[in-house]
Formats: sequence, C-alpha cells, structure tokens
Amino acid sequence: MKKHNFYAGPSILPEYTIEQTAKAVVDFAGTGISLMSISHRSKEFVAVMDEAQQLFKELLNIPEGYTVLFLGGGASTQFAMVPYNLLNKKAAYLNTGAWSKKAIKEAKLFGETVVVASSEDKNFAYIPKDYTIPADADYFHITTNNTIYGTEIKTDMDSPVPLVADMSSDIFSRPVDVSKYALIYGGAQKNLAPAGVTFVIVKNDILGHVERAIPTMLNYNTHIEKESMFNTPPVLPVFSALQTLKWLKEKGGVEAMHKINLAKAGRLYDEIDRNPFFKGTVLNKEDRSLMNVCFVMNDGHEDKEAAFLSDATEKGMVGIKGHRSVGGFRASTYNALPDESVDALIACMQEFEKNNS
Repeated sequence: MKKHNFYAGPSILPEYTIEQTAKAVVDFAGTGISLMSISHRSKEFVAVMDEAQQLFKELLNIPEGYTVLFLGGGASTQFAMVPYNLLNKKAAYLNTGAWSKKAIKEAKLFGETVVVASSEDKNFAYIPKDYTIPADADYFHITTNNTIYGTEIKTDMDSPVPLVADMSSDIFSRPVDVSKYALIYGGAQKNLAPAGVTFVIVKNDILGHVERAIPTMLNYNTHIEKESMFNTPPVLPVFSALQTLKWLKEKGGVEAMHKINLAKAGRLYDEIDRNPFFKGTVLNKEDRSLMNVCFVMNDGHEDKEAAFLSDATEKGMVGIKGHRSVGGFRASTYNALPDESVDALIACMQEFEKNNS
C-alpha cells in the first residue's frame, strides 16, 4: 500500500534527496568511503559545504553582507544564541505558539523581554495583527509558521528594529525578502534535510555589539570565521540539504514551489470547508498555514474522530494525528509532499462523509 507521509517533522523529503544520500552512505563522491565515515576536512566534503551555502544564497536571493551557516543543536539552541549575540538591553517577541514561548523563555535569561502581542487567549488560533514594535528594542523576534496550531505569517514585515525569524517549518516554501531580516534560523527537518542540522542566515553587521562575553561555540562570529567548520558539522544532514537544494532548483526554485504549495493547501482547505464532518482550527483564513493544515471533527461529529483516524490510517495516511494540545488532525504539506498524497487524503475525507451521512 502506498504510504502518504503527513508527519510534521522529521517529515517527508524528496525521493531524490533520499536516493542520493543512500548512495553516498555506501560510497561518497567516488571515494570508496561512506559519507558517514568521511572527514569533514576532506576536499570532497568541503566542496559539499561550499556548494550548499552558495545554492542556499542563490535560491533565496540572499544579498551581500549575509552569511549562511550550518550548525548543530537545532532551533532550540538558537532560542538562546539569538539573545546571547543580540540582546543588550531589551528584546521584543511576538507570541504565536509553543515555539515562540520557548524562545521567549530563553531570551528572559539575557535581559528585558517584551511580548508585544500574543494569540494565547484563543489557543494560538490566529496571528496577532495590531501591535507596536518598540523602537528601542535590540531586535524583534517572530515565528513565521506554527506547526502545532497551523498558523503562518506569510508576508515579510517592515520592522523599525532588526527582525529575527524562526523559519524552521516554512523555509523555501515561499519567496522571502531576506533583506528585511537581520537573522533567519531553523531546524532543517521539515523542508530541507534529516534532523541534525540547523541553518542560520545572519546579517554580519548586526554582530559584535553586545557587552557580554559570549562562549566560543555560541558566538555566531566563531562559525562565520570558520565557514561552519569550527567543529565537526553534521556531515550527513548537510549533504542531504544540498541534494534538496538541487531538487528545488530543478523544480523551478522557490517561486515555483510557492505556486505548488498554494494549490496543494488550497485544495485541502476547500475540502475541509465543504465537508460537513470537518472544520479548520484557525480562526481567520488569511492566517492558515500552507505547511501544516490543522482541522478537527465538526460540531456534532466529535465522537467520530477515532473512526476517521482509523479509516485514514487503513488507507495509508501516516502522521495525520493532531498535536495533543490541539487534538484532531494535522496534515503537513511540505515541499516534498506530492499532489497525489493530498488527493488521497481528500478522497478519504469524501468517502468518510459518504459512509457516515
């Protein structure tokens, strides 16, 4: 039976990425040595790192003056690295979900942290709109896509202070005006690579202004100076990331992928809105994520949740159970998810409607 992978992360990757990585695990770049055993200082892997950084810049049209880093530690480590490197007196945060809350908690260890707005009052079912970014903040931090709650900030906002964004789950899903950001970071295990590598896009001139001493490994300048090679990088995930970037370029780049994502998510949301057995969890349609489609059983049909999950599982839907804090269902429609998987889930929902009406 065909499996349709809707996991929120680690999640589906392109078949090309999986196949090329599998080959390299056996024999990397014709060296006769496994990718898992190769030195990160070998000329073959250095070439991988260089190409991945350059292709990253090309696909996102990253301006001069920015550096792309591949680090360990996940986005959770970035929750601390950002304020360690940027927070002098005050930082501002937008609270749109669980990951924002974790980032806010870490920032408070380094200085005054202001939450300019929050959607926690409605269990993060919307993106706050009316708020003022304090002009005296060292930076303003947002989480662009919220995997648990299915909300997304889809535009690149203007900020009076340096803008920092956690783009773990929507990087490369839409065009991004990187020039509006001082720093972008994210775990790669959604749209880029297997778990284990973290990407950071940092504007070089925002660094070096804090008064505190920064531990070597937590200092962005350390990794900029050594081109992500200060310590042993996550070799296999970086290689896989390069394969995904090649695949993305072959598909037409970020603009082409955005059109595909709009169509995929649009079809699924249309079915949720049409089908009397289901309803979306996000309050405003403009806030709906293109990457994580969250929905529950409609009013009066709550008792059928287990039955639908069983039906969907039997038909090959994998990973659609919603996060425990929200319940219901979550279909993650990342770049590598094929149209046929979305169509299969829609067919499953329509059959469930037919059989239970």
